[in-house]
Amino acid sequence: MKHLMFYCRSGFEKECAGEIQDRATQLEVFGFPRLKSNTGYVLFECYQQGDAERLVKELDFKALIFARQMFAVAAEIKDLPREDRISPILESLSDMEAFPRCGDIRIETPDTNEAKELLKFCRKFTVPARQAMRGKGILFPKDNPKKPVLHICFVAPGHCFVGYSLSSNNSSFFMGIPRLKFPSDAPSRSTLKLEEAFHVFIPREEWDERLAPGMWGVDLGACPGGWTYQLVKRSMFVHAVDNGMMADSLMDTGQVKHHQEDGFKFEPARKNVTWLICDMVEKPSRVAQLMGEWLISGWAKEAIFNLKLPMKGRYDEVLEDIENLKLFLIENKVKFQLQAKHLYHDREEITVHLRCLSNISPY
Repeated sequence: MKHLMFYCRSGFEKECAGEIQDRATQLEVFGFPRLKSNTGYVLFECYQQGDAERLVKELDFKALIFARQMFAVAAEIKDLPREDRISPILESLSDMEAFPRCGDIRIETPDTNEAKELLKFCRKFTVPARQAMRGKGILFPKDNPKKPVLHICFVAPGHCFVGYSLSSNNSSFFMGIPRLKFPSDAPSRSTLKLEEAFHVFIPREEWDERLAPGMWGVDLGACPGGWTYQLVKRSMFVHAVDNGMMADSLMDTGQVKHHQEDGFKFEPARKNVTWLICDMVEKPSRVAQLMGEWLISGWAKEAIFNLKLPMKGRYDEVLEDIENLKLFLIENKVKFQLQAKHLYHDREEITVHLRCLSNISPY
């Protein structure tokens, strides 16, 4: 196999392609991206056969910022007959000795308004496709979350890409998107950004320990309280820092202390803060510096924050800000783990998770 497919947010194909090119080159896998604006996906074509299988193993998905999903492409199939779409897909896979037996199947589309029209078909097509794949031994008889995932991505009616991802190195979400419902009592839709970040950055089995009731958090730029809401509903206490007004529903809980101050000047009186969260509309370099200062000072153990992106040079800005933040922490001998992702609920921004570690080498 020579191709990999990456899902991304529509309009960010260029950033996704640039990142994949850089990461592949670092692994000494050479090729080039194929993309069209606003399609919601990027194809990376390797020069050498077999390099796609190598990248799907060695390219750390969690380290990718702009990709929502990645899989090695076994076949591109066009002009599927309406009366029998399954047989050509089966034939394309039956001839491939290197294609792994999979434990699950996902029939998806890129996340664009045009492709969304295909979602109804994908849902209906999933059951007969799963049965046919199991009948041919391409899928195990029962779902197995530890085995590779079979992907069939329709980019147009009758036009799909077929391939696989590794369950240990992919997104566990359909189309790479956590399906979240906006809570009716939340002060703003921005609350979904932080909820998605928890799903993406923190393993579910660690929620009880790392998102525990009784913890203290600080929300910089909190007004009207969309991010504060996520901590409050988990029975945490929050210092909400913003010159604006907070939602009365949050203040009535008794869990929120409102500080009408500049988020760049606020310092917690007690150093018992576990979570620092921040969605301020400021220059990304300034926000990244502030987050580093909090962790270096020992004022918080974990931080989730957004970096607002410029209209041009978005990928270069992201690389510079994150690299400067890492260097800042390393110079101050802070051991840390850092992840960044362009989440589904993000727009012209990326979300970063930063965690202080002990007895572990820096990321």
